[in-house]
Amino acid sequence: MALILLRLVFLTIFLGFIAAQQKTGSVSVGASLTATADVKPWLSFSGEFAFGFQQVQGTDNFLLSIWYDKIPDKTIIWYPEEGQMVPRGSKVELLRESGLVLTDPQGAAVKGLKFYFAPGLKSSCTGTGYTGKFVIFGSNSRKIWDSFDYPADTLLPSQVIERGGGMNSTISATNFSGGRFQLRLLQDGNLLLNTRNILSGNPLVDYYRSGTSDDSNSSTSGERVIFDATGYMYILRRNGERLYLTQRGSVPSGDYYHRATLDSDGVFRQYYYPKNSTGNASWEVVLYIPDNICEDIRGNIDSGACGFNNVCNLQDGRPNCKCPRGFSIVNPDDPNGDCKPDFTPSCYHEGRFDNGGDMLGFIELNNTDWVFSDYGNLDPSSEQTCKSICLEDCFCAVAIYRDAKCWKKRLPLSNGIMGATDNVKAFVKYRIAEGPFQNPHRLPRERKDQTSLVLVVSVLLGTSVFVIFVLIGVICVGFFVIYKKKPRNTYPISKAVETNLPPFTYQELVEATDGFKDELGKGGFGIVYKGVIGKKIVAVKKFNTVVHDSDKEFKTEVDSIVKTHHKNLVQLLGYYNDGDQRLLVYEYMSNGTLAMFLFGDTRPTWRQRSYIAVGIAKGLVYLHEECSTQIIHCDIKPQNILLDDYFNAKISDFGLAKLLMMNQSHTNTGIRGTKGYVAPEWFRNTPITVKVDVYSFGVLLLEIVSCRKSLAFETDDEGVAVLTDLAWDCYQEGRLDAFVENDLEALNDHKKLATFVTVGLWCVQENSSLRPTMRKVIQMLEGVIDVAEPPCPCSLSITSY
Repeated sequence: MALILLRLVFLTIFLGFIAAQQKTGSVSVGASLTATADVKPWLSFSGEFAFGFQQVQGTDNFLLSIWYDKIPDKTIIWYPEEGQMVPRGSKVELLRESGLVLTDPQGAAVKGLKFYFAPGLKSSCTGTGYTGKFVIFGSNSRKIWDSFDYPADTLLPSQVIERGGGMNSTISATNFSGGRFQLRLLQDGNLLLNTRNILSGNPLVDYYRSGTSDDSNSSTSGERVIFDATGYMYILRRNGERLYLTQRGSVPSGDYYHRATLDSDGVFRQYYYPKNSTGNASWEVVLYIPDNICEDIRGNIDSGACGFNNVCNLQDGRPNCKCPRGFSIVNPDDPNGDCKPDFTPSCYHEGRFDNGGDMLGFIELNNTDWVFSDYGNLDPSSEQTCKSICLEDCFCAVAIYRDAKCWKKRLPLSNGIMGATDNVKAFVKYRIAEGPFQNPHRLPRERKDQTSLVLVVSVLLGTSVFVIFVLIGVICVGFFVIYKKKPRNTYPISKAVETNLPPFTYQELVEATDGFKDELGKGGFGIVYKGVIGKKIVAVKKFNTVVHDSDKEFKTEVDSIVKTHHKNLVQLLGYYNDGDQRLLVYEYMSNGTLAMFLFGDTRPTWRQRSYIAVGIAKGLVYLHEECSTQIIHCDIKPQNILLDDYFNAKISDFGLAKLLMMNQSHTNTGIRGTKGYVAPEWFRNTPITVKVDVYSFGVLLLEIVSCRKSLAFETDDEGVAVLTDLAWDCYQEGRLDAFVENDLEALNDHKKLATFVTVGLWCVQENSSLRPTMRKVIQMLEGVIDVAEPPCPCSLSITSY
């Protein structure tokens, strides 16, 4: 009895010690918490914040976290990196030799969640007053670790982000793993919001920049982001000035909780909540960045504000992601994630290649568009034609019709948005036999009988229609024979090319160009003039010199060009071919050539340049690998890359190299191409392959990165500055800043910059077998595969002129 009484007294003293610890907000070495529904957390001094396990809604898993303990919804403000959840029975313990350690129910340490190693640990403190931070002290009372130095997705008043710091969003409200969005204060002082690759963690597309980066006056660049105790957030510049993110006067006065969270939808919001609420209060927003995330995220290497195939609709500043008709969400717990198509177009159906024919139809969606993912377009086009060209193309999943123009898109669809414009329609392809909303195997018997009857009638009608078409064909042949006997038109017309491309008469093109007056550009192959056909502005290329007796070759080449459909190739609209006079009619590119864009008075942004480079690479992959007949361009250079209204890069003059006189290269040699872009094999008796285009692209890529020309003709004493040589020297010496002439935007994106330069050096290797294919080039540029260190290009082709 005495022993039991002694134990009870000891237990009472022990519990009193623990209670005293909780009143002071501190716990000692050896303290632990176990993940159960009724576990009591460690409280802060004020009792407003708690550290412990929270059960994740709808699961039997728990998250080690810090939260507001006096708010009904227990809003979480911190959790360990990557937010890994643990099963019931897991344990967190403060150990003298190991620090704060999280173990699973079997006692094994949870990988990646050991916070630190701190021998001689003495005590810890959950909260240093009212701030909500968790601090651990050593035996000498020195701070060892502070949760404010490792933010999860939330900042609290008195918290600071230094240069190089940042945080990630969660995937969803119930999945605390690192999500698709990221906030960073770059080393140059710019505060940035960007999407990221969840698997690799690499940043993708930025959609907000504070504009506080280093420039000629570095004292104005951002030094740190501060969330002060009064509830205002600002960027402190090096010179002491403040750039307020929270608008002055917007934070209510009084007793409130404040937090700023990078939410799972990618919007950075600042909230406040009344401390003395009666239970009906909620978090109110005083700041959100950006204003319209649906519009602000733009990039073909990312899905946009919502997942692939998903559509973003802005409502009260929040992106509302919803799968459109014809698609369903992949993960129900992540409504902002990817959507899967209920029907996937395929060229292979029921054991044979087939585009589906009459078995396919469209679901029509109004005011819906996916900005990227196009691979072909038709301008002008009617709505019915737009549907038809997508229906007949087995690769086409969606057709977008807007302003008498049509875009064909393939899966997956990216940057989906709703409501940006009222005059756009999306036609989503589906198989009629299956129906977009029903299962064909569950049709009632009466419906099946009706289907059989319709099939019989269709066969009979089809036979009659066939006979009618045969008779019409005979009549048309008769008219054609009679027509051939009539005298020719006064004006010469094009010799027919076996294609649907419309031939023009010479007089029509004279009138369209107003007598070839408005010159757009000139090259060794000919002159390009601006013209108008109907209401459409076009570009008409008139060739200076063509190979004699090349009529058949011209027809073959034009036919091969007509069969190409890719968003990074200029579309051929028509032609004229008679004797030595040959003209081609192209779509008009409003932003001119890449040469004008790169080498003008103002340096284009790094984001624009990198986007253009990837677009050119995709166009070349299409020419090299995806056309029915492989096309080698032979003259890739900035003058042959055109830019449309949206600065999409489009390759021009593809497939025409064989038509040109051998001395029309501006190189004073018998090669095809342009000085500064020509691969070494042109100078040798070696086969010409697609690798000559890879070489030219490598030179062009280095031009795009540096905004320098491939050859700079200087004084007689200095000779010629060769860009590939400069790129190699800067790469070897680690001076990429010199190569891009201190382009801060490019230097801030150092990883991509280094990748682009390295890929360029691989492409200009003298040995063509060392050059990558254009498909591999895209994979390297987009970060899909790593880029190895290149050998010295040792190019002799340029210096041998």
